[in-house]
Amino acid sequence: MNRIFLFPGQGSQSVGMGKDLAESFPAARTRYQEAAEVLGFDLARICFSGPEDELRQTRNTQPALYVHSCILTDLLAERSFIPDAAAGHSLGEYSALYAAGVFSFADGLRLVKQRAEAMQHAGTIGAGTMAAIVGLDDDKVVVMCDELKSEGVVVPANFNSPGQLVISGDVPMIKKAVEIARARGAKLARELPVSGAFHSPLMKPAAESLTAALKKAQLAVPRIPVVSNVTAKPHTDVESLRSLLAAQLLSPVRWTESIRTLNAIGGVKWYEVGSGNVLSGLLKRTISGAAAVTIGSAADLQKLEQE
Repeated sequence: MNRIFLFPGQGSQSVGMGKDLAESFPAARTRYQEAAEVLGFDLARICFSGPEDELRQTRNTQPALYVHSCILTDLLAERSFIPDAAAGHSLGEYSALYAAGVFSFADGLRLVKQRAEAMQHAGTIGAGTMAAIVGLDDDKVVVMCDELKSEGVVVPANFNSPGQLVISGDVPMIKKAVEIARARGAKLARELPVSGAFHSPLMKPAAESLTAALKKAQLAVPRIPVVSNVTAKPHTDVESLRSLLAAQLLSPVRWTESIRTLNAIGGVKWYEVGSGNVLSGLLKRTISGAAAVTIGSAADLQKLEQE
């Protein structure tokens, strides 16, 4: 049996995340203290108590999700529960790389801090947004974006599951694309409450800033296969890993393909490690009959021990 860990990204956060872990495990409390030192602010307070609009800010959301997933990964490892392969959705790729021993907790968090701040800043420079489109074939959405590209920025940003995509770009272009998608028969097409056009060319300033940080970062070759968001194939070496993590900000998250890549390993059991169950839902829509065990709380860990 091959254990696959899936790590969530932005949008899976919720106020109260990690509080039960900090109350139950000294190791979790230590991690939140380390996080405060790296970040220069009290992340635990924002995670445990909110308010929600503060947790939802990109510069807080990304560290919150990374720290929460890393704590769960550590607690699972203490119980000799380790993944055979992993993937993470957007920000979640950093949690997956931590699980694969690519960087230390603190070094990974420094990169996540840089990434989050750069993405939030890029969102203030160029007015961009994102929209979810459900019920149109992936190819039709790609064609629609292609038809509109001469008018402005509008690109596929997340291939989440078959027929469920997110597009990203200039605000007026996203509004126009939403109308076209509805006219072409999308079951749902709506703008998302985000602070920028993530995974699009509008993130170029953020990618440049992250590239500089990645050049200095100490990285190791992953101990287990970690599937890249950009290529939907496992990372192979440190130098390409650096360039792919920077490219990730400008490129679509190929999540559907990534899940199929992992499923091809054979004999897999899926675990969503972190806040929420978004990835479990996407998995069900991608691989017929597949289901993930969600591990996001002290109670989930306890349940796992009893199995």
